[in-house]
Amino acid sequence: MLTESMEDYLEMIYRLVKKKGYVRAVDISEAMQFQASSVTKMIQRLDEAGFIKYEKYRNIALTPMGEKYGKFLVWRDATLKRFLTLLNAKSGIDEQVEGFEHYITPKTMKLINNLITFFESNPDLLQALHKMQQEHNEDEEDFNLLRAWEYKHSSTD
Repeated sequence: MLTESMEDYLEMIYRLVKKKGYVRAVDISEAMQFQASSVTKMIQRLDEAGFIKYEKYRNIALTPMGEKYGKFLVWRDATLKRFLTLLNAKSGIDEQVEGFEHYITPKTMKLINNLITFFESNPDLLQALHKMQQEHNEDEEDFNLLRAWEYKHSSTD
């Protein structure tokens, strides 16, 4: 089973491979701003789990399973960002997605994707949703003591 950290690494490896055609440990270290020793440990774990092929001092290759999961992780990230943007989230989208992407099931992701597709295909209904949101924003309470407010932004939502 992938841990949150393993998912983050696999997602980054997939992104780098798609962008550059290859990936090295130093590329991951730079992209994620982690120390090389931490990156090496995680690469070894992903190799042992069958998601990548790793040989010291060589490029890292995704296995078919790594490719499948990496593609899903990138899609999940993009879909959740589209979803929050569609709902008019004004700030902290990246942080919010990072906060819940590891806890949402693939089945629920499909439901969210269906909802996005529905609203994008029915802009009049999306506009009605946005109007309703504006009308109900006045009576919104501020729960800034919740852990969810620890994001590195000031929220006006």
